[in-house]
Amino acid sequence: MLTIAVRAARNAGEIIRLSSEHISQLTINQKTKNDFTTEVDWKAEQEIIKVIRASFPDHGFLAEESGEQAGNDYVWVIDPLDGTTNFLHGFPQYAVSIALKNKNKIEVGVVYDPLRD
Repeated sequence: MLTIAVRAARNAGEIIRLSSEHISQLTINQKTKNDFTTEVDWKAEQEIIKVIRASFPDHGFLAEESGEQAGNDYVWVIDPLDGTTNFLHGFPQYAVSIALKNKNKIEVGVVYDPLRD
């Protein structure tokens, strides 16, 4: 499960890293005051879910952008671009964050910095 989480984080990180070269061209939406989302958040999240679902099709998800998707006792908690505001301002402090809960107990956690690998 850790291997899959790392693979998913690295794939999402590549989407984020490539997008960081074109920040001015991104569509930005404000969820609440000082809380933003972009198409990069969505693309990265969908990549994470795709990678995980390929190995664990019965697992659930609690994802920042798409919300909750029911599954079995395993739930992946995803923040695809943790630090979106920093990302949008060109500050190099952001990451991909993924955790796996089994019956509300965290079993796996990954935080990946796409700029520093």
